[in-house]
Amino acid sequence: MASGDDDDPIIQEVDVNIHCFEHFPLQYPVRPASMSYENVTHLAARIKPKQQKVELEVAMDTMSPNYCGSKGEQIALNVDGTSSEDSNVYSTKMMDKQTFSSIQATTNTSRYAAAVFHKGELHLTPLQGILQMRPSFTYLDKADTKHREREAANEAGDSSQDEAEEDVKQITVRFSRPESEQARQRRIQSYEFLQKKQAEEPWVHLHYHGVKDGRSEHERQYLYCQAMDTAENTELVKTPREYLSMLMPPLAEEKVAKPMGPSNVLSMAQLRTLPLGEQVKMLMKNVKVMPFANLMGLLASGTDSTAVLRCIQQVALLVQGNWVVKSDVLYPKNTCSSHSGVPAEVLCRGRDFVMWRFTSERTLMRKEVAAIIKLPPEDVKDLLEQMSVPRLNRGWEFLLPTDHDFVRKHPDVAQRQHMLWLGIQSKLEKVFNFSKDDFVPKKDAQMEPVHISGDQRLKTAKENARENQSAMQRELDARRLKASRNTASSGESAAPLQVKQEPMSDSEEPMDTSGPLTNGSLNGYPNSTSPASDPHNGHTHAFTPELQDFVRSTFRKHYVLCLSEVKRLFNLHLASLPTGHSVYGHVTDRMLQETILQSQCRQILVPFPPQSNAAADEQKVFGLWESGETFDKHRQVLFEIFMKNYRVRRNVIQTRLTQELGDAVTKTDVDRLLKECCMSLGGMCRSAADPVNHTPPSLRVQRE
Repeated sequence: MASGDDDDPIIQEVDVNIHCFEHFPLQYPVRPASMSYENVTHLAARIKPKQQKVELEVAMDTMSPNYCGSKGEQIALNVDGTSSEDSNVYSTKMMDKQTFSSIQATTNTSRYAAAVFHKGELHLTPLQGILQMRPSFTYLDKADTKHREREAANEAGDSSQDEAEEDVKQITVRFSRPESEQARQRRIQSYEFLQKKQAEEPWVHLHYHGVKDGRSEHERQYLYCQAMDTAENTELVKTPREYLSMLMPPLAEEKVAKPMGPSNVLSMAQLRTLPLGEQVKMLMKNVKVMPFANLMGLLASGTDSTAVLRCIQQVALLVQGNWVVKSDVLYPKNTCSSHSGVPAEVLCRGRDFVMWRFTSERTLMRKEVAAIIKLPPEDVKDLLEQMSVPRLNRGWEFLLPTDHDFVRKHPDVAQRQHMLWLGIQSKLEKVFNFSKDDFVPKKDAQMEPVHISGDQRLKTAKENARENQSAMQRELDARRLKASRNTASSGESAAPLQVKQEPMSDSEEPMDTSGPLTNGSLNGYPNSTSPASDPHNGHTHAFTPELQDFVRSTFRKHYVLCLSEVKRLFNLHLASLPTGHSVYGHVTDRMLQETILQSQCRQILVPFPPQSNAAADEQKVFGLWESGETFDKHRQVLFEIFMKNYRVRRNVIQTRLTQELGDAVTKTDVDRLLKECCMSLGGMCRSAADPVNHTPPSLRVQRE
């Protein structure tokens, strides 16, 4: 020992002083130390002491050449909208500040201390927590919330399966029952409960002091032990072994303290310390629907895929090549629905039925599912949201595309899962009393349309025309003979002229309301190359001045009409004319439509829902586009809105008018526009030919 001491002599002895007070160092891991925030203006600071959560608001240099002004204005608009309120995040209509939020860098700080070497002495201060300040993006969540609110205002739940629920809401009455200790423990450990507890703790607002501030210098003095000469300071009396044990305690004795709030969510590092089966179970329980390739990417590199396949089949089922967590994993025994109190067994049966339907179909209708599983609407929606997304006028579509690669690589697993689904199907048939034949897959008609080329369509039309030519010719000759006899018998007196309903051959389809008129028109107006003859009866489409005058006067009075309503008004007009007055000549549907388009009107391509009972003529909606007055712009904006939406709220129209025409739009203008072109029905806007209401056709809007 003597020789060892001579080789390594003691150069200096330093006294160590330990001083305890609350100390939380802040780290900025996304910014290098050379780019600190010392010279940045700090706008606000707040803390939640129990959760050890800190937030700082710092100003952004909007005049910097690296700052994109247009992007900053767009972000502020998405977050706060166009309104000016005190609760807005960005009062200057520009993203001029940034928020930093803290997370705990480690769950155990017993080994960490802040050290200051001062006047030959080392002062140590144990740390109560280490916080890392990272940029907070809660403003994006607020922007998404506003976007969803605007979509909900536009569509108002425009899913076909939700229409019945708008009128009638089912009310579920349940009585509270004593909560078991096991259910209470699960509720307390749930993420929703922790989030609620976190939100209950109020923020404590603080004043920020810079590094060179006098208050900061005063606080730094607490890092030094102030009473070093008192009797409380004693020399270390521990043995070297005890001293080393205090510095480096055994790892087996370490107990990790669980933090509160969202920090309790299991990190990937903690996840990989669990057994493989538990890792797969926790991932599937949180994600609910996942392709096998994504699951392998979340696990540690080098994990055996065969072992993962064995584990995932215990907690998930194969649906369209993707893995969906089993119902009993999400809803354990002796639990109930958080919405309605329905027992877990009933929820599992309903969820299994939804999963089974998705094994053979891409989309489901919510009304059909609810009619079979007979669960409250909130629970049905919750089950569908776990594995599908709503599509406008198409129902709920499965969340992920079919994973054909997995089925091709693992045919044995796919076959085993298929046999498992057959067993589940037999159980569901007994419980819900249905047969598989009751459900006809719709994917062939909806998801995989048959594409027919133009040559094939033309060839089919010619063949049908040749087959029907003789029958149509006989019918035409009979009509002409009958018309000549009626004219000869009545002499000068002529029967009132009716708008002719043009016959359609088998190869001719009704007019498609999803596109413009198929008569060579451009943007609703016939172009110079449009044919001017009727291919069925040979009559030319001569636009008589009397017919044009009638159309113009009618649309200047009603502004928006469907074709069936125009024909009705035209027949009434003909009936009011003197006997023998036949200046209009032979009028056909096509001739009447082209006359409308020649009279400063356009076709409003309203996207009618598939379940609409409106006839073809009722779905052909026309509106007065130009009348020579300044109010034309208001109507044009309204018509453009209805070309994209079947039902619209009043505030959506008012916001769009303000965006297009400026703040000069008044409430009187909006009221006039709605009175001229819209009609309120059941609180929602509907298109012109809604069969539910048989009032004179006009676009309809919700009145708030």
